[in-house]
Amino acid sequence: MKRAYALLIVAVASLTLAACGGGPKMSGHGQDVMFAQMMIPHHQQAITMAEQAATKASSPEVKQLASQIESAQGPEIQKMTGWLKSWGQSASSGKSMRMDDGMMSDKDMTKLGSLSGPAFDKAFLQMMIKHHKGGISMAKTEQSKGSSADAKALARSIVTSQSAEVTTMQKLLG
Repeated sequence: MKRAYALLIVAVASLTLAACGGGPKMSGHGQDVMFAQMMIPHHQQAITMAEQAATKASSPEVKQLASQIESAQGPEIQKMTGWLKSWGQSASSGKSMRMDDGMMSDKDMTKLGSLSGPAFDKAFLQMMIKHHKGGISMAKTEQSKGSSADAKALARSIVTSQSAEVTTMQKLLG
């Protein structure tokens, strides 16, 4: 009986500490942490692709779109990095991204880097559409499963902006 009572006290104390913030800093933010840790390298790759467009693209519309992508995603990386720091988490999950997350393979990135002119434009648009669709999927998951209001707001913004960019890219491809 004393043992059962002692276990009950330990259980109540543990729950109380967890409710008061005595648990891990990411408590309640598991999905939010995963979203940020996956979206940061996803955005970094998009920026790498977009930076190439400045010198390799022939279409002014592709160059403008790439600049827009770069300008939007840099600050978003900083925002997510700040959240991870405040949640006591690193920016890296230690997991590699899957191709179904829209990430380009090393082979894809090498191919894109070897192109210029109209061939670059076409490959960039095709790859970025796939890339954005993966990002939109991750953002929709955050919207439905996340708990951080800020992370969910960013996810909403990503869905809106990247969906519009996908439509633009599809039009540019003809």
